[in-house]
Amino acid sequence: MKVDFLYYEDCPSHGRALERLRRVISEEGVEAEVEVTEVKTEEQAAELRFVGSPTIRVDGEDIVPPPDGAPYALTCRAYTLEDGRVSPLPSEESIRRALRR
Repeated sequence: MKVDFLYYEDCPSHGRALERLRRVISEEGVEAEVEVTEVKTEEQAAELRFVGSPTIRVDGEDIVPPPDGAPYALTCRAYTLEDGRVSPLPSEESIRRALRR
């Protein structure tokens, strides 16, 4: 399994998101290679289809697919949690679901 972790340095939540991702991978007992990529330019954001930081993809699929037409940009990302709250981090459950697919 390949896991891509893409982030933009100016977004403060990427460190906690990476820790959460690695912890959930360990808890799930999944063999996964995590590739960490800093997105530095708008051109790179477009090339990588980067809709915000942090973005996590499992085998090429975003763990929380962005809405159609979401712009590619150097920006922070917001996730809607299972209880409806908005967070700068994806939930542990969304990471688990993606790893189990």
